[in-house]
Amino acid sequence: MGFGCSALPVLLVLVMPPVWGLIYVQPEQVHLSYGDVPTEMVVTWVTQDTTSASTVMYGLSDLNQTASGSMTTFVDGGSQRRTLYIHRVTLTGLKPGQKYVYVVGGPEGWSEEFHFSAMRDGSDWSPRLIVYGDMGNENARALPYLQLDATTGHFDAVLHVGDFAYNMEDYDAMVGDEFMRQIEVIAAFVPYMTCVGNHEYAYNFSNYRNRFTMPGGDGTGMYFSWNIGPAHIISFNTEVYYNEYATTDNIKRQYDWLEADLQEANQPANRAARPWIITMGHRPMYCSNDDDDEMCRNPANPIRNGTAAFWPNLEDLFYKYGVDLEIYAHEHSYERLWPVYKSKVCNGSSEPYTNPPAPVHIITGSAGDKEGQEKFLPHPEVWSAVRSDDYGFTVMDIINSTHLTLSQVSTDKEGQVIDSVILVKDKHGAGLYNCV
Repeated sequence: MGFGCSALPVLLVLVMPPVWGLIYVQPEQVHLSYGDVPTEMVVTWVTQDTTSASTVMYGLSDLNQTASGSMTTFVDGGSQRRTLYIHRVTLTGLKPGQKYVYVVGGPEGWSEEFHFSAMRDGSDWSPRLIVYGDMGNENARALPYLQLDATTGHFDAVLHVGDFAYNMEDYDAMVGDEFMRQIEVIAAFVPYMTCVGNHEYAYNFSNYRNRFTMPGGDGTGMYFSWNIGPAHIISFNTEVYYNEYATTDNIKRQYDWLEADLQEANQPANRAARPWIITMGHRPMYCSNDDDDEMCRNPANPIRNGTAAFWPNLEDLFYKYGVDLEIYAHEHSYERLWPVYKSKVCNGSSEPYTNPPAPVHIITGSAGDKEGQEKFLPHPEVWSAVRSDDYGFTVMDIINSTHLTLSQVSTDKEGQVIDSVILVKDKHGAGLYNCV
């Protein structure tokens, strides 16, 4: 039976408004991060308009569990004062190591189906982490190499060591939207753990603080830590030393938190369970790039030496508490250092990375952005072991309590490993370094 003329206007009124609304409330920019405990996973996403619910439906094979969370309003600092709606849901009680499927959204619209694996239990397992910094939404060379591996479970998490999108606040934060959509092919499948960089500074780092959800620390992702397998990983903010937000109060607040976290990580039971302590900060203490404005070539680098108003420094702090590996980015290149302290090479033996008497540093800022790669000085510093300006990323395998491997993958050379090293530590702990 056909519709009479009087029925058509009613049909349009009932059907059309929900269809129009779907344009603005469809979930997007989905990404994962670890929670405060191993049995948690945090799911974050964005809608362009307010919604009635922030819901994740999930399960081991079917979507038979439901978790609800919260929606916060983020107003960008640009001239248009664009408003985004950030949704966060924490999944709790996950079964260690199990694969879950999930969708996000609510009555107005749902995402496609994604999946992730919950963190494995305890410390007796071998996480594989992908590590890089400085990836924009233009020229993101590393992205296609990581997409397939993320969806097939070939690594456990990403460590993005600062500088996202170039820049998230541009075009009233629409560049940030596009970048977060772009990394969804990775970040919706494995936890995307972050570190703030200099390109996030606009409007008091507001795009970074609002878009990413990190566990603990200061509560806004500027500094925090978490455990994975036999490692304790610390993300900290190097920008506190370099821009208009670099106040003595901010420097001291982060330093005090770092020292307290390192003291806790070095409690005998904690260091026995998680012997590897790894830090990630955006701007490096050392580098040999041919760039006149880089403090990492300057002995007065404030991360190494502190400031006139607050002299305690991070190089001494990390040395004192036995940090094993320090990861940096910022320089658009790859550089592996010999064990180093106070600009002195601390190889200690014919096998420099076996029980080194000082921390090991790497710089991995070559994932790809519109600014291009940075060249090196013609002659490396004595503490520089390997340098490359190929685009690429680092694979870190934390094998067990004594062995950790780093492999640098070149995308210029179609996935070839161009550098690798095995870091061997028979003992870990505070006060063990002896670079003299």
